[in-house]
Amino acid sequence: MLTVGIDIGGTKIAGGVVDERGAVLGYTRVATPSGVGDIDAAIERMVADLRAEHEVAAVGIAAAGFIDSDRSRIYFGVNIPWRNDEMRHRLEQRLALPVVIENDANAAGWAEYHFGAGRGFAHFVMLTIGTGVGGAVVVDGRLYRGGSGVAGELGHTRHIRDGLPCGCGQRGCIEQYASGRALQRIANEIADARGIGIGLAAARTERGRLSGQTISELVRQDDPGAREAVRIVGSALGETCAQLTATLDPEVFVIGGGVAQLGEHLRAPIEESYRAHLPARGFRPAATIAIAELENDAGLIGAADLARQART
Repeated sequence: MLTVGIDIGGTKIAGGVVDERGAVLGYTRVATPSGVGDIDAAIERMVADLRAEHEVAAVGIAAAGFIDSDRSRIYFGVNIPWRNDEMRHRLEQRLALPVVIENDANAAGWAEYHFGAGRGFAHFVMLTIGTGVGGAVVVDGRLYRGGSGVAGELGHTRHIRDGLPCGCGQRGCIEQYASGRALQRIANEIADARGIGIGLAAARTERGRLSGQTISELVRQDDPGAREAVRIVGSALGETCAQLTATLDPEVFVIGGGVAQLGEHLRAPIEESYRAHLPARGFRPAATIAIAELENDAGLIGAADLARQART
């Protein structure tokens, strides 16, 4: 059975036809329109293009927002103004196909659990480190969504009491200390202090505010200032993983999102901090810390597979 996965991001919408093995057989992408109605129309065109080449049975939508327990309504969109939006029913009418709506981090996490770095584990947590911090939880082989459908918002676990303000309305969330934006802020602060790493400070002087790409380049060049910024972010993430272990006891933490492309440069400080903060360390099993394998396709692959699961 082939299904379509659609991953709606703040700047682009990616779509693909996905088979039972998680392989993407057909792919399309468009820039994300500004209005909800325009997004619906873009999805309709994308699905029509994909269906012209493949016979598909259902459509899965990955969206950055709080999704209800029926996977039908978006309570609240993060970057797109969905507010109590009945997306599923509306799209089913437009597409004449069954539709499943899923939080984008949950969809990416399900893909990694089923086809990627989480294969073979029954208890799994994913943290997606991009502009913000997303999360997904699999318990005993089932995606955990909670009572109202919005479980897994791990980026809003408190890291610092009365800390930096967060977009969720609270303060001190890990998203403010371990996201891509946080990495940029920390790297720029280190560069301005000029206390660590000539390369980072020189790039700051030459280019102005340091971008994520520039920081990644400097990390791979082993610049000490850039490496220190990643260590600070990784340490915060590792501490959060240790706290989550006390509640969820996963076998593996998978780190995904754009920042995860730093690979071992990010994974190593996460693991070091995780083991240092693990409750009852030395007397209990420690989880594996792994980097995601599916990269940018994880959201659409997971959404497509969840649509398939709903049909079987």
